[in-house]
Amino acid sequence: METLLQDIRYSLRQLIKSPGFTITAVVSLALGIGATTAVFSVVWAILMNPYPYAAPDRMVHMRLINDAGRNRGNGFTGAQLQALRKSPVVEDAFAEDDWSLTVTGNDVPEDAQGVYLTSNAFNFLGVPAAEGRGLIPSDAVDGQDPQPVAVLGYKFWQRHYNSDPSIVGKRIQLVRKDYTVVGVAGPRFAWGDADIYVPLKVTQDPVPAYYVGLRLKPGVTHAQADAALNPLIQQFAKDTPDHFPHEHFRLHVVGLNEDFLKQLGGTLALLFSAVLLLLAIGCGNVSILLLARGTARQQEFAVRGALGASRWRMVRQLLTEAVILSVTGAALGVLIAYKSVTGIVALLPQYSFPHEAVISVNLPVLLFSVGVALFTGIFFGLAPALQLSRPELAQVMQSSSRKIAGVRGRTMNSALIAGQIALTLVMLAGAAAAMEGFLRMAHVPLGYDPHDVMSVGIPVHQGTYPTWAQRGAYFQALRDKVAAVPGVREAAISSNATPPTNGSELGFEILGLPPSGGQKARVNLVGPGYFPILKIGMLKGRIWDETENRNAAKVVVINETMARQYFPNGDALGHSIKMPELKAQPPFVLTAEGAGDWHEVIGVIADKRNDGLSKPVQPEAFVPFTTLMFMATQVLVRSDVPPLTLLHAVQLQVSSVDPDQQVSGQVQDLEHWISTKQEYQQGEMVTLLFGAFALLALLLAAVGLYSVVSYMVAQRTNEFGIRMALGAPRSHVLGIVFSSMGLSVGIGLAAGLVLSVSLNKVLAQWSEQSARDPLVLLGATLILGVVGALACAVPAQRASTVDPMSALRYE
Repeated sequence: METLLQDIRYSLRQLIKSPGFTITAVVSLALGIGATTAVFSVVWAILMNPYPYAAPDRMVHMRLINDAGRNRGNGFTGAQLQALRKSPVVEDAFAEDDWSLTVTGNDVPEDAQGVYLTSNAFNFLGVPAAEGRGLIPSDAVDGQDPQPVAVLGYKFWQRHYNSDPSIVGKRIQLVRKDYTVVGVAGPRFAWGDADIYVPLKVTQDPVPAYYVGLRLKPGVTHAQADAALNPLIQQFAKDTPDHFPHEHFRLHVVGLNEDFLKQLGGTLALLFSAVLLLLAIGCGNVSILLLARGTARQQEFAVRGALGASRWRMVRQLLTEAVILSVTGAALGVLIAYKSVTGIVALLPQYSFPHEAVISVNLPVLLFSVGVALFTGIFFGLAPALQLSRPELAQVMQSSSRKIAGVRGRTMNSALIAGQIALTLVMLAGAAAAMEGFLRMAHVPLGYDPHDVMSVGIPVHQGTYPTWAQRGAYFQALRDKVAAVPGVREAAISSNATPPTNGSELGFEILGLPPSGGQKARVNLVGPGYFPILKIGMLKGRIWDETENRNAAKVVVINETMARQYFPNGDALGHSIKMPELKAQPPFVLTAEGAGDWHEVIGVIADKRNDGLSKPVQPEAFVPFTTLMFMATQVLVRSDVPPLTLLHAVQLQVSSVDPDQQVSGQVQDLEHWISTKQEYQQGEMVTLLFGAFALLALLLAAVGLYSVVSYMVAQRTNEFGIRMALGAPRSHVLGIVFSSMGLSVGIGLAAGLVLSVSLNKVLAQWSEQSARDPLVLLGATLILGVVGALACAVPAQRASTVDPMSALRYE
């Protein structure tokens, strides 16, 4: 222990005596460890500890997958919930329904996201309430009206009641009905992202359908659950066909986090790989700096060796210095990570990770940082320690030579710098590919004009406007009131057609042709003003008028892709198509008479984006919104001013039609609607983070190259003096300095190019051309070459201006 303390004290003195070396080494490690810790914080929270629920590994969602591998919608009745609970593979089950609620008390009703849960749900999920209690079985007995009680979501409680615990026991009014607040959900209880949880009434009525969550019994695999539950689900589909897909499907259960893993897992793996590369580059810098610093300490080690110090003793001393550097770098890196995590979380796509996850630098992350620090200190300090602990005693003692380790030292430096160059080029190529892909997606032709347009969601309360005529008149009145707001240029109903991802994928038939189960189109329910508001081009025919819209005329407008794919002769106009899935499910879905009958094609519009920004345009059909009406709609508004500035006026107009009616709490203009799409946010995140990591890697590689060249110049100062004393020009010395690194840099660039091409499959997800694009590779190579040249230029210039007499006395 005493000798260890001596090593630590001596190491600290040595590091303090060389502040430039120490600061450079610590910062190199801090950047690498800080970035690695920040990304690992995200990985840990999302992939390893996302949920606070009881036995989350056995909780599953039920997915119905069609033959094309796509997830199809479904719902389960109260009787089916009971049947699922009795399955031999199921431990327990709960049901959920989502609906927008209204909180009154302001000049306009406030929208609140309500989640209706069966009364066993809080016990099922197993998260204690922050205040009061959750829902309990007595709050809702099957077949009976539930108690008027509510549990507030934690964030809603903070936002709406300023975290006042006295709200428990008080009454709040939701859609003109009084509820008693019995509790506040825990901070990590975010099921359904609800503002308010209320009991769900479950009956034997076969019309209402709910989401059902399951917990499997211990030891039951997902494959076993699929096999056991699939016959039951198929029977449910026969009993209540309107709640299940009208095509062949199979049941597949998925874990709570499986969807998020598909959405974000690859991205996190890519970013974590990037920061590990950054850490490797930073650690390489430390190795280079340790070797370079040994130039000034060669005599010290020779003297210690001559006095009897063992090689292990010197290795331990050098490793102690390396570990101190790495631990200090880790401490600074953790501080950087604390600041960086918030920024990374802000860049994550909003719905790509579970909102129950707490992304922070916590104990497991700190332990990871400590482990990384010890590993980097020992692993990357070991090679320099072994080199420096074997001095050439006779040469050093006789000539006071500043040489560090002869050929071995130069070879190691060359290998380290080549490795740094190669890894940096991979990161630059990856960042350039990500940027290329993101810019291509961000500037893809949309086929519509999103500027100065907002989409106002309007949820309709249960039990209101129960007939087709009432609901159609109500939606039209809302549109007319919104259109009358000063500053609004145009307004139109768009029930499910807000691009760039819109429409309900339904099967259709073409009159005169045999039915085909593979014919799918995105069916949109809109008013006639939809097309001029978005400035969508008309190629052939016409749009239906207001009278046809009110009467739910059996007409349809299709897009260019659908016309080209299904009417290749260019004769789409006048043909008729039928969409059998346009069926009523009162009181939730109301249809006009004959909605599923034949509709005449009266127009063809130019293609616009309807399946995201990066996927091809899909066949698309538009019918009057009165053909089928949900218990919600949207109003598109084009304005002469920034549209969100008119939102409050729009809310007032909506509530003037129905004083209990609110607008959605998530109103956005269409430009932000695009930027909040997951593919856009994910591309933006990868571009910014990968770009930042690549720039840091470039900086670290430049520092490493500068250190190696400076070390080489210091070694050969005497040689340069002799050459210049014998008449060698400055250009000759400059050439020697640059050529000494030319081979290492060239090998590094070649290796980096090979790695970039080899990793094309990984990088290709961010760009169609990816890292194989010659322009990407050429640009990355040029940037790295220029930075490398600049890093060599300063010590080369210093070598070429050395005074020959001073150089001859250098030893």
